[in-house]
Amino acid sequence: MAITLTEAAARHVNRYLSRRGKGLGVRLGVKTTGCSGLAYKLEYVDEAAPEDIVFENHGVKVLIDPKSLAYIDGTELDFVREGLNEGFKFNNPNERDRCGCGESFRV
Repeated sequence: MAITLTEAAARHVNRYLSRRGKGLGVRLGVKTTGCSGLAYKLEYVDEAAPEDIVFENHGVKVLIDPKSLAYIDGTELDFVREGLNEGFKFNNPNERDRCGCGESFRV
């Protein structure tokens, strides 16, 4: 079981945490929503919850709640720029389908 970050994603998270002046890392999970059923949720965190599973890549901690891990195990978190847009991209080997608007997915 693993969640990984690319170097680009780790650089972006570290830059943001530095500007913020605090933070432990990011929490990655899923929530039930959208036309395909699940959506990623990503937030910066200042402290870990007791149940969190922690992965670390390129000096950045990624915290996962145990319920979400089954849906995102093996996911690589990347940070990409496409034209004028930039953002996180989730490379999840468990995804079977993604809705047309790109907001939700199904495993």
